[in-house]
Amino acid sequence: MASGILAAILSLILPGLGQLYGGQGAMKSIIFIIIAVIFYAIGASTGSFLWLLAVIFNIYAAYDAYVNAPD
Repeated sequence: MASGILAAILSLILPGLGQLYGGQGAMKSIIFIIIAVIFYAIGASTGSFLWLLAVIFNIYAAYDAYVNAPD
């Protein structure tokens, strides 16, 4: 049985990890990881505030993992 809180924490560490732990599927996890890497790469390469996209996506991934984790 997956814990929603643990799934959210795992997604804060690496978006997609909480989705994988929660049983949402490997494809969704891979997509979340790719999106996070793209957002962090854009933020790091431009040196601007665009890294904020990655932070917002991390928070969304944690929320998604928490809400969709089985009870």
